[in-house]
Amino acid sequence: MAKKPVQKQSGWKNRLIEAAKEAQKNAYCPYSHYPVGAAVLTESGAIYTGCNVENASYGLAICAERVAVFKAVSAGEKKVMALAVSAKSAKPCGACRQVIIEFAPKEAPIFYVDWHPKAKTAKVTGTRAGRLLPQAFDPKEAGL
Repeated sequence: MAKKPVQKQSGWKNRLIEAAKEAQKNAYCPYSHYPVGAAVLTESGAIYTGCNVENASYGLAICAERVAVFKAVSAGEKKVMALAVSAKSAKPCGACRQVIIEFAPKEAPIFYVDWHPKAKTAKVTGTRAGRLLPQAFDPKEAGL
């Protein structure tokens, strides 16, 4: 039986958002005290999660969004169909936005989940990958 295209599967948005919220609980952030979780939905329908991981040498920290994307890529996935990021006032940083552009089509939905693990409700807003980074370096446009 053929697998349904990701956008046609029911409940994918809620599963993605819940996965990002769960990943946020695993954040290692003893310096900023700013836990972030992310989840990506890939073309195969799989969801990969990530959380931010800090380090005493601050430059060695990594954001949740990049962890999730890199886990997907390391598992053989090359196309991100949607992403959710969960944190208080959640939005991807510039480096994460560039990584998302590398693996997601411009029309891929990006969900911002304004939530903290101790909160009972979350506010979800969204955009599209192509709007994340105006005039991004797009390897497809550069012929790479």
